[in-house]
Amino acid sequence: MEPLTVSSRIESYIPHRGAMRLVDRIVEIDDEHVVAEVDVPFDGLFVRDGQVPPWIGIEYMAQAVSAWAGNRKRASGGAPQAGLLLGTRRYEANCEGFPCGAVLRVEARCEFSASNGLGQFDCRILRDGQELASARISVLDPPAGSDVLQGGAA
Repeated sequence: MEPLTVSSRIESYIPHRGAMRLVDRIVEIDDEHVVAEVDVPFDGLFVRDGQVPPWIGIEYMAQAVSAWAGNRKRASGGAPQAGLLLGTRRYEANCEGFPCGAVLRVEARCEFSASNGLGQFDCRILRDGQELASARISVLDPPAGSDVLQGGAA
């Protein structure tokens, strides 16, 4: 897959829309990693006292991973689809929140991706080169034709 430019439209890579689309741009993406950017809004669902709480960083990471998965789907002729964030390990935030107006760099590197859709990613969030948060996240990107997200048995 070819690297993407900053102008790549995130909506082409993730299913999130409206107020729940928290990631703004893809900066880099390939078979092993994704780098996305977040423009921390001045208003929005999660803004409190001029910042977004640090626990929202988990969703920033998950949406970056969603873009990575969406890129793989697009490369094989499919479209981005909803996945599941199964859990996080060792989420550490080195800040009291993400300040409004900040541009965050969200990096996710695939540690493994199984044929059944399970994956694990090493993630971090940076601002001006300083690491603000890090975690490992586990996800499920259901295989094509699976009805896992519709409540049926796969």
